[in-house]
Amino acid sequence: MNSFAKVITTLIGSFTLLIWVGKLDPAPYPLTYPSNFGNRISIPQNNPTTQAGVYLGRNLFYEPLLSANNKISCGSCHEQKRAFTDGKVFSSGVDGTLTSRNSMALVNLLWARRFFWDGRATGLEAQAAFPLSDPHEMGQALTVSAAKLRQSPKYPILFQKAFGDTAITVNRITMAISQFERTLISADSPYDRYLKNTYKPSPIELEGMRLFNTMPQPRKKIRGADCAHCHGGAKTYLELFHNNGLDEISTDKGIAAITGMDSDHGRFKIPTLRNIALTAPYMHDGRFNSLQQVLDHYSEHLKQKHLSPFLKGSSNKIGGTSLQLSAHEKKAVIAFLNMLTDTTFIHNPEFSNPNHP
Repeated sequence: MNSFAKVITTLIGSFTLLIWVGKLDPAPYPLTYPSNFGNRISIPQNNPTTQAGVYLGRNLFYEPLLSANNKISCGSCHEQKRAFTDGKVFSSGVDGTLTSRNSMALVNLLWARRFFWDGRATGLEAQAAFPLSDPHEMGQALTVSAAKLRQSPKYPILFQKAFGDTAITVNRITMAISQFERTLISADSPYDRYLKNTYKPSPIELEGMRLFNTMPQPRKKIRGADCAHCHGGAKTYLELFHNNGLDEISTDKGIAAITGMDSDHGRFKIPTLRNIALTAPYMHDGRFNSLQQVLDHYSEHLKQKHLSPFLKGSSNKIGGTSLQLSAHEKKAVIAFLNMLTDTTFIHNPEFSNPNHP
């Protein structure tokens, strides 16, 4: 970018900031969602979601100053167009080292309590601190990040609007990012519109939905994919940790690294299926490139040691050890999974980088 373009970009960004600052106040941010999502939301009493706090958090989410090389932000590994994933098996941090797990989607976090594939963080505020300071991710102590933000012309006033004074602290950085992340609500997919009787699914989508929600009972000749045991409800998310049979002995311990229990070996957080068609590759290690490969795994390739009880014995064949879905049934389930794509979510300007108007 030449110097003239940089000046124009800076002026546009400054003008946009002035417009926003004039609108900001500590009034509550309206968190709107369907009633069938439920009200078991997680907002700490000391960090209410406000309009000023969310705008500050949005700026910080896309702020490369929070990284050691001033080039990487939260948005680098969580791109809105990919439902806040990055399309890579593993992400690359400030030192060029790859992360050890696939980047998780950021969606409907308002209802979540434990974060990361191994659930090591309780609460969004704790979650936000991990990648910021991890030496292989953003690689910078939060105290250094706070010091850099204090030197920025825009952040003191944004912190003042959000928290009542210009103090920029480590806790306020993570609190503001968490406020923004709680607004990332996806609730306008074709599936949501179907639940409101404003979308008519195709026959194959309806078949996939039935399979998704049905437990197979081969003795009764009832066929199903039994996905809803772990991905049920309107949010397709139950915040469970299970071993889904990827390996007999997983090289990644999963939550066993946190709990120290052998029975937890290979157990990982079950992600939401919201926008799943946009978030390949799949699994904690990004081993599957397509939804077809995911369905093939559950249908034919489950490993049994430490396997989740939800999967053990779940089969469309009497005595089977995997689901044994037909090619057509897999196609139908994928058709339903595509119904979970929310294009409003990935194009919502309130979630975009505020520095790129």
